[in-house]
Amino acid sequence: MIVRRLDEISGTPHHVNTTNWYSHRLLTASDGVGFSLNDTHIRAGTETLIWYRNHIEAVYCVEGHGEVELTESGKIYPITVGTLYTLNGHERHVLRAKTDMRMICVFNPPLTGSEVHDADGVYPAAAVAAKA
Repeated sequence: MIVRRLDEISGTPHHVNTTNWYSHRLLTASDGVGFSLNDTHIRAGTETLIWYRNHIEAVYCVEGHGEVELTESGKIYPITVGTLYTLNGHERHVLRAKTDMRMICVFNPPLTGSEVHDADGVYPAAAVAAKA
């Protein structure tokens, strides 16, 4: 059984902090459960290009509001508390935070825990990330 507290992750390599967001990686690939789970905060007024080419992500908004714009079609989806979106087609998108947002995110394959987006908005493939 795995039991973790959010405050235990702060200050560890599984607390990733960038200009636009910070994330507590609660479950990672090393836990061996087949997915990873993040508690992620998106900073108000930010725009983040994201393309999970190597992962499927499900996101559940528990605080704040913003929008997701698909870069290929330009379609915009409003995101508010209680909204789930899943990037099951590896859609490249821009996440815009109108307010501070808190998102619960699940990834498959699981993240190793220290990933950040590259210039294309991509996290490395699991096999590459595991060697990093």
